[in-house]
Amino acid sequence: MFSYPTPFTPPTTEDDRLSWLRLIRSHRVGVATFYRLLAEHGTAQEALAALPDLARAAGVRNYDPCPEAVAIKELKTGRLAGAQLLCMGEPSYPAALAETSDAPPVVWHMGDVAILNRPMIAIVGARGASSLGMRMARRLAQGLGQAGYVVVSGLARGIDAEAHRSSLATGTVAVMAGGVDHVYPAENAALAAEIASKGLRISEQPPGLEPMVRHFPMRNRIIAGMARAVVVVEAAAQSGSLITARMALDLGREVLAVPGHPFDGRAAGCNMLIRDGATLVRGPEDVLAAIGSLAETARTNDAPDRRRPARNDHPRPVRDPAPASGSAADRAERNPLHGRILHHLGPSPLSEDQLIRDLALSAAEVAPELVLLEMEGQIQRAPGGLLMRA
Repeated sequence: MFSYPTPFTPPTTEDDRLSWLRLIRSHRVGVATFYRLLAEHGTAQEALAALPDLARAAGVRNYDPCPEAVAIKELKTGRLAGAQLLCMGEPSYPAALAETSDAPPVVWHMGDVAILNRPMIAIVGARGASSLGMRMARRLAQGLGQAGYVVVSGLARGIDAEAHRSSLATGTVAVMAGGVDHVYPAENAALAAEIASKGLRISEQPPGLEPMVRHFPMRNRIIAGMARAVVVVEAAAQSGSLITARMALDLGREVLAVPGHPFDGRAAGCNMLIRDGATLVRGPEDVLAAIGSLAETARTNDAPDRRRPARNDHPRPVRDPAPASGSAADRAERNPLHGRILHHLGPSPLSEDQLIRDLALSAAEVAPELVLLEMEGQIQRAPGGLLMRA
């Protein structure tokens, strides 16, 4: 985590936007590394220039940032598909999402971007939903829409699709796991077209990208980040909807769940959430009672300053990298802090703040080393800004 030494501003020219796109599309540059590089170097152009040296310091030879031609091709592909690029810090970027630690620097969108300035509630649930689950999703989406909320979901079959369909008239946002122009599943193509016409589709992935398994948790963090609350209608004990709910809890969002029969596996996840403290939902009135008035929510979401929030520590300039040689183990031995960081990380995600506390060091000491380890491929970032050993 970090803070910006100067106010964070979005790109102001087409060249700036191209550089942003190149930086986030560069190999081994995730969301957290993108923001850290931007904070340390001031502009995306400067960060791109520094990347090869950073990679060499991390033991990665012959590193090249994303080529300009690749980013130009993505821009052309998106525009040919009827999509537009939205960058962090621009007025239309959703304020609630901007407050999260791993908000995507750029998203592609198709439809009415003004809808992002309205308060949102997420409705998610099982793909193989029951008829009762579908009825509940319909009732919730219609009731919350009539109360002034935009319904956000993931355009999956089942609960997601019904939530979108039932809120077309009042406002709906579909967060895509793949490219904003690549509808998955294909059976939702007609619904996706209606959403692009009457609501909004967004994605942080390049246009045309077919979604892979790892893209769905990334999509879920955006759903949780955009929403004031997440309502789970039906979910099995091991489901993507529960991932979204956990992410929402980590972000301090309200999590609500519709109860179901104990013998119905599709209700197991919802019943577990309620057991663990989620608000029980019988209809839209319960959701509205739990999250407070629309006026209060609108004031929270309508923040005029769309900069990223300040962080707890202070970046320092990246040191001049020494030539790297030998294996990753050799480099870790020469840099004991790398070894300590790797010792504290495992396959289970750990927050960066907790890692810094465990190391008993300042964030300014740890942050640059995390960039090097991520460039080296020894650590990975999970949704929610969590760290894990690769």
